Amino acid sequence: MQQQIQEQFTELEYNKLKDTLLVYEWGQKMMLTKMQILFDSLNHFQNNSPIEHIKHRIKGVSNIAEKLCRLKLELTAENAVKHLHDIAGIRIICSYAKDIFYLVEMIKSIPETKLIAEKDYISRPKESGYRSFHLILEIDVFYSGKTERLPIEVQLRTAAMDFWASLEHKVRYKYKDHIPKHLNDELVSCADKIAELDDRMYLIHDIISLINQS
Repeated sequence: MQQQIQEQFTELEYNKLKDTLLVYEWGQKMMLTKMQILFDSLNHFQNNSPIEHIKHRIKGVSNIAEKLCRLKLELTAENAVKHLHDIAGIRIICSYAKDIFYLVEMIKSIPETKLIAEKDYISRPKESGYRSFHLILEIDVFYSGKTERLPIEVQLRTAAMDFWASLEHKVRYKYKDHIPKHLNDELVSCADKIAELDDRMYLIHDIISLINQS
């Protein structure tokens, strides 16, 4: 199915998109460098490293085609750039849920970037139970004598939230977005329990920090 979708790109548009994805990759590298400096500085100067690890990806051609088809848009590189803000993605896995809000404010203050959208699915989870904090940041990419401003999607979540999201994605893909009610209810219940566990783990962390300060 994905191969059939990809083949709907004309050769010209396919080549344009491949060039565009290379520019997104450069923009993603620039953003990752800025974030790594920020996180390293937190660890060095404040002895505070709330980051477990960072993942990143560039959306594949077939996935871009599939999303444009869902949006009923012509398969062109221009439409991909204009309508898709998650072509380049960075996912930050945090130790604790409460660290996420602190990091969000730090990331929003990174110089030479512009916040264009944010969605707090932690304070207000989706009906499915999905929890994560999403930011769309724009960054200038200079190449071949010109500057292009590109969006980079940044997601922040705990390891438990990330595990749940991965499982939910597999279930949703298997049932083609028509998940049986009993399975959907179980996923929502698990998401609620994960949120409670995240809060309790942070409480333990807070207690240990207070003991160490005494």
